[in-house]
Amino acid sequence: MRGVPLRTDLRSVMVLGSGPIVVGQAAEFDYAGSQACRTLRELGLQVILMNSNPATIMTDTTMADRIYLEPLNASVAEMILRRERPQGLLPTLGGQVGLNLAVQLAEAGILEELGITLLGTPVSAIRRGEDREAFRSLLGEIGEPCPASRAVHSVAEAMKHAGQLGFPLVVRPAYTLGGEGSGVARDQDHLVSVVARGLARSPVGQCLVEEYLEGWREIEFEIIRDGRDNCLVVCGMENLDPMGIHTGDSIVVAPCQTLSGEEYHSLRGAAFRVIRALGIEGGCNIQFALAPGGSRYHVIEVNPRVSRSSALASKATGFPIAAVTTRIALGYTLDEIEQPSAERAGCYEPVADYVAVKIPCWPFDKFALADRRLGTQMKATGEVMGIDRTFEGALLKAVRSLDLGGTGLFRRELAAWPESTLRDALEQPDDRRLFVLAEACRRGLDVQELTARTGIPSHFIRRIRFLACLIQEVEQGGLEGDTTVLRRAKRAGFSDRELAAAAGTTERAVEDLRLAAGVHPVYKAVDAWAAGAAAGATGYYSTYEDEDESPRPDGRSVLVVGSGPIRIGQGIEFDYCSVHAAQELQAAGIRSLVINNNPETVSTDYTTSDCLFLEPITREEVREVIRSQAVSGVLAQFGGQTALKVAADIDDLAPILGTGCRSIDRAEDRHRFDRLLDELGVARPSGQVAHSPEHVLAAAGEVGYPVIVRPSYVLGGRGMAVLREPADFRDLAGTIDWAHPVWVDRFIAGRELEVDALADGRQVLVLGIMEHVEGTGVHSGDSLLVYPPQRLDAGVRDLVVRLTTRLALALEIRGLV
Repeated sequence: MRGVPLRTDLRSVMVLGSGPIVVGQAAEFDYAGSQACRTLRELGLQVILMNSNPATIMTDTTMADRIYLEPLNASVAEMILRRERPQGLLPTLGGQVGLNLAVQLAEAGILEELGITLLGTPVSAIRRGEDREAFRSLLGEIGEPCPASRAVHSVAEAMKHAGQLGFPLVVRPAYTLGGEGSGVARDQDHLVSVVARGLARSPVGQCLVEEYLEGWREIEFEIIRDGRDNCLVVCGMENLDPMGIHTGDSIVVAPCQTLSGEEYHSLRGAAFRVIRALGIEGGCNIQFALAPGGSRYHVIEVNPRVSRSSALASKATGFPIAAVTTRIALGYTLDEIEQPSAERAGCYEPVADYVAVKIPCWPFDKFALADRRLGTQMKATGEVMGIDRTFEGALLKAVRSLDLGGTGLFRRELAAWPESTLRDALEQPDDRRLFVLAEACRRGLDVQELTARTGIPSHFIRRIRFLACLIQEVEQGGLEGDTTVLRRAKRAGFSDRELAAAAGTTERAVEDLRLAAGVHPVYKAVDAWAAGAAAGATGYYSTYEDEDESPRPDGRSVLVVGSGPIRIGQGIEFDYCSVHAAQELQAAGIRSLVINNNPETVSTDYTTSDCLFLEPITREEVREVIRSQAVSGVLAQFGGQTALKVAADIDDLAPILGTGCRSIDRAEDRHRFDRLLDELGVARPSGQVAHSPEHVLAAAGEVGYPVIVRPSYVLGGRGMAVLREPADFRDLAGTIDWAHPVWVDRFIAGRELEVDALADGRQVLVLGIMEHVEGTGVHSGDSLLVYPPQRLDAGVRDLVVRLTTRLALALEIRGLV
């Protein structure tokens, strides 16, 4: 998609980023913004970037000509615009933050004063899409149905209209992200609190109070429109959950599975009418409510920008939404934008012969006492995507990608739940409902009853019921002898680990049985835009069929193991590292492969590596990629804890490049690390190893309170806490994985320093010492850091450097530490 800009008046463009990762905004805008910057530079334009998040690829020095790591507010943006004087401003790839900032600059007259053009969707279209009252009026003008509603600017107005609309009502604040401030009100008291919260969250002090379409299905379309009114659907997506759960918290299936041809084309036509009436130029998302058992629909809302759904649609189809949106902003039309792998114009609509399933990733493993209920306000921190030929296979892959532990969709802890508890849980959606539904299917509860209790279409429940029946067949008959059941189970999408748990054997035994029977996955191209033109594809998914579409290995290949979903304790810093690793391999003439399952990230952009595998990061999936691609080495140190956990399971097939498994275990295993410190004569707090809750309390009593509990192989301090008395351990015990040692040592209150270094096995380069503002006991990810340190004398600094060097050499670190 190279070329020259159509607009000769543009020499430089300023791109607005989205700021920090927050609930409702993960890495999708880093992906979109990075793609925009790359596209602009390919066209010979100077790129000026404004963003405040240092962990992003977008803020890497290679992405723009000038980067401003500054707060995303109007006064700072004005200062940068006056200094740089770009001819264009591109805001629609920076999420709600970038969009709102662009509107502020336009309404303040700054863009007009400086002669800066707002590229892409005009302000008038943004206002009509984001202003709830203006959007409702527009729908009325073009004859598109929408829920009965009123825009309000006060609680009193809301109370007045509630009497006319009737309860329940849903409250939607204007100009917010991730459903922030929204909620469902079932009575007047609840309405007061929800509207007050929504008005406080809306930057324009406006909420839409509308009838709640309880039980209606939710359908989304990702749309692209150019300046000449050409429109196409990139992807239709179907939410498993009914209306009332934010789409970011809902399991989403692409393409739509249960719509009739008539329903699909009716919604597609409505989407085009709405987008054209708004005047959006580029990528956007429109959401519909579809009445159960019928073809009635209502238009719910439009995001006049790229969104989290855009990233999902882009990765599920191979259509580069952000790059195409950027080209459209510069004046290109869809028929002028070629798809590189098939030499087709961008006006060609993707058609998938596979299924993608997105499952959100929630933070409740870290916040066990938090309210787990799901509603209109998004709570997910990230998401994963599974792709397979069937819904069942894609669903099982997505579940494995969540990295929750356990054995997959059928959770053994739910087997002890009474049936009454199970039925009640089905009616109250939370992060566990999928697993509760699977257990209900395993017990044989009626499909129609499950549909009535959950609002999930019976089509999907029957598919989960099929999986339940198949896993029960394995439980009852095992896998030995005839391989028919094994082949059926693998084609359905079950992992070796899931089958091992059901058959009462080990994962390694199932792998050996499968390999002996010649049961291997093949890899299919993710290239719906090119309609299966695999020759130009770089993204692949595994499935248990016959024909393999992945490229044959040519030369040395190295696999970069990614980091999976964004979670509390894991942002996009590991994706940043993974992307650089892939790029450096290419620069060295080595074929770079990436395995990851997060559709929001830059590492799952099809242009990042030579070959991308959209797969769960598990022992089985990583081993199969190694076998398929004759991988000569694996880089595991850039994917965070997720990648490190699989390192020991794969080094018999391919060497772990950089820091090896032995060194990883010496650093991650708390007991082994303490023994290393003892060998080196390094001072540390006194402590003891524990392997059970009882051991922890006994060790704490001997060491003496306060103590700090440190599990091994954890991310973001999971299961770690300072205990000042035995009662403090009560809620912590259930969050710890007891498969690895837990270290209990004396807690020392004091200052905390942090060091980053590089080592090659012989030399150590200390890159920086960071000083924590908070004292010890606050996780480094939650602490304010200062670089360089402000209160560190030369003697302590030299000691820190010496200790870092001794540890890095003793651990035989090759790479980051």
